[in-house]
Amino acid sequence: MTVLGTSDLTVFPLSLGGNVFGWTADRDTSFAVLDAFTAAGGDFIDTADVYSAWVPGNSGGESERIIGEWIASRRPEGVVVATKVSKHPEFPGLSADNVRAAAEASLARLGVDTIDVYYAHAEDPDTPLEETVAAFGSLVADGLIRYPAVSNFSVERTREWVRLAREQGVAEPIATQPAYNLVDRAVERDVVPTAAELGLTVVPYYALASGFLTGKYRSADTAGQSSPRAGSAAKYATADGLAVLSALDDVAAAHGVSVASAALGWLRAKGAVPIASASRVDQVKGLIAGATLELAPDEVAALDDASAPFVG
Repeated sequence: MTVLGTSDLTVFPLSLGGNVFGWTADRDTSFAVLDAFTAAGGDFIDTADVYSAWVPGNSGGESERIIGEWIASRRPEGVVVATKVSKHPEFPGLSADNVRAAAEASLARLGVDTIDVYYAHAEDPDTPLEETVAAFGSLVADGLIRYPAVSNFSVERTREWVRLAREQGVAEPIATQPAYNLVDRAVERDVVPTAAELGLTVVPYYALASGFLTGKYRSADTAGQSSPRAGSAAKYATADGLAVLSALDDVAAAHGVSVASAALGWLRAKGAVPIASASRVDQVKGLIAGATLELAPDEVAALDDASAPFVG
């Protein structure tokens, strides 16, 4: 188990991504995935109010609604739910009024009294950060959320948020959520060390690089692939990307786990709590294995070396 930042939240060291719920996983499949994840010991679920507004016929909030229906049906104990604000079509940005209205809408969809972790999903250049920090602080004070967090924030804005929170005497963020994986390590230059300095847990999205780090896509030619993510994964199928997969193959074989599990294990070895999603129940086993896999120092070093070109 892992403690999130400076909070009192202790969670399973992998977060189940809810971005696929209402997109590539329908309600019944989503319920089955959630059931399998929690049955295996998982208790940390990540979503956002915008999921999945990009799907034709959707308007945003579909993932939260499915998770809320599952919570109402299963009444699970100890599950930690994180969601986000600023990208929903009806609730764009981080103004004080919008943050509160969006939080109330998310609470209604999730059917819970309090959101455990509430991320500012992206920076809002049109709203003074002082206003946003105070708004999140008010949500904590009023019991709508337990802890603030940031996603896709620069190091400078993250530092400023923490400074303002301390100045205002309100709750500080407990986590930062950047894109981070073996073929996207740029955050190691600034975001990761800054998070360590500020006491924030790194909770990476794109932990499997849009599916590339599952080992499924080993060619830039994805003709005939039906997955919505195939095109995104294909861009990593370069000589450097394939070298990472080769190193992952060795680690995975040594532990009798999947390539995806090995990739998640590497992130955990870096101190992160990765987010990974499953559109099918059979994929959950690999996520759980990745959350419990302990890599030896030489295995971490081998993966570091293979992925060195992606530090940037």
